[in-house]
Amino acid sequence: MHNKQRSSQTGSFGVNRHHWWRDAVIYQVYVRSFLDSTGDGIGDLAGVRAGLPYLRKLGVDGIWLSPFYPSPQHDHGYDVADYRDVDPVYGDLDEFDRLVASAHRLGIRVLLDIVPNHCSSEHPWFREALAAAPGSPERARFHFADGRGPDGSEPPNNWHAMFGGPAWTRVTEADGRPGQWYLHMFTPEQPDWNWRNPEVADEFDQVLRFWLDRGVDGFRIDVAAGLFKHPELPDSPDPEADARTRDSVNPLAWNQPEVHDVWRHWRAVCEEYTARDGRERLLVGEVSVPSAREHAKYVRPDELHQAFFFDLLGAPWDADAFRKVISEAMQDIAGTGSTVTWVLNNHDQVRTVTRYGEPAEGSGLGAARARAAALLMLALPGAAYIYQGEELGLPEVVDLPDDVLTDPIFRRTGSRARIRDGCRVPLPWSGQASPFGFTSGAEGAKPWLPQPEYFAEYATHRALADTRSSWHLYRDGLQLRSALHQLGEGTLRWLDTQPGVLAFARGDDLVCAVNFGTAPVPAPVPGTPLLSSGPCRPGELPGSTAAWWIDGS
Repeated sequence: MHNKQRSSQTGSFGVNRHHWWRDAVIYQVYVRSFLDSTGDGIGDLAGVRAGLPYLRKLGVDGIWLSPFYPSPQHDHGYDVADYRDVDPVYGDLDEFDRLVASAHRLGIRVLLDIVPNHCSSEHPWFREALAAAPGSPERARFHFADGRGPDGSEPPNNWHAMFGGPAWTRVTEADGRPGQWYLHMFTPEQPDWNWRNPEVADEFDQVLRFWLDRGVDGFRIDVAAGLFKHPELPDSPDPEADARTRDSVNPLAWNQPEVHDVWRHWRAVCEEYTARDGRERLLVGEVSVPSAREHAKYVRPDELHQAFFFDLLGAPWDADAFRKVISEAMQDIAGTGSTVTWVLNNHDQVRTVTRYGEPAEGSGLGAARARAAALLMLALPGAAYIYQGEELGLPEVVDLPDDVLTDPIFRRTGSRARIRDGCRVPLPWSGQASPFGFTSGAEGAKPWLPQPEYFAEYATHRALADTRSSWHLYRDGLQLRSALHQLGEGTLRWLDTQPGVLAFARGDDLVCAVNFGTAPVPAPVPGTPLLSSGPCRPGELPGSTAAWWIDGS
């Protein structure tokens, strides 16, 4: 059997020498869009609990829950007003405890999304800061600064926020006069914490322990290359870089060296809990940095266990591009002793079916390429994360009307470029019309984002019944990944192929090959494959197809 001791049906994780996270497959649950149990059109924790058997059947090792904390929802939970509670729209702490207990009984681990770079402008500490005077301890928890110019009417520096507009907002002081400015690298409703203030570090230490004490298995860390800013807050030579790229590009605001001390401390906290019961807690970071070499610094043995490797997500559909990305990751990240954490989709990116070149309905070439990419990812050494709906082959919803869009990027810029609502449309579960079983409310209940009619083709009840569906491809891939010792953690060896084809061996005899072209090519291994992303005759690998073989030669 596979060298990883998988969770049993009884939910006993067991204590073993293998580090479960090194080749785990984690399913990202965007709670708001997963399953609604109350009929208000918004997914919730009870809905996640109801969906656990579905996820168990799929075969994932764990789930990562998007933020469900109390929040005014300016950025759907990534503006946290209270890090130690559940927003009533999603449930309460008792329901959270039931979810964790149910998941553990099914052998599914639970990761929470924690947001340490910024909070909500309605967080009690920020409200205290607004009420306090310049130079006060309350303001020192954030980045407050005097403006430039004779009357302080210009921002303290020229930085722009990632979601558009200046990264600074001026406040009105208690006496009614225009006052200082505060920093927000995303939106004005998300003020950045000042991690040079020890009170902030102490607060998050207590937040971690609050959830660890409730039984969680780890954390996905939002903006893990953030937290610290250059201490002098100087002007940037390219102030609009973050907004232009929608990425953490400004070297004065991201990837400061001090952030690594935070992850060393958080790792020590997790190790403390592991020492108590032998159950490893995981830290996985959202790390967006310029190179695989910089990425590798975050997963050194005493820092984060994992960090998402986004380069594969951003790679074009091209064999040479995929090989370059995979090779650099294996060289620089695996060299730290960690394993690469692969991802093809998430709640911030256009879904692969559409990204690889297909229209809204998502049939044909884009869908075939997405299936092939999934099989490639599941064959790579390391861990993998699946975004909800990816296993159904869902495309991006590209034609949402302006009046239903909720993404703060759209609200701040008026532009639909890189907005994220299209990958967050609630999942279809059953039926022929919206809400497709997503909400249990009375007839006519509407999901918080409208579902297109063609979602009927992707509903889970249809996917489970059709052995040719993407769901079965993922399920079969996960079963083989669990059963075959060649897959999961380890190394790969590239095989010589013709242009446009990527092939590698895992272990001595398992071969994965992907044809990035559109015309069939000879298969690298004779015979029928173990698993393929599309119809595959012996001795042939069709275009836009991936397959796995056991090479008996």
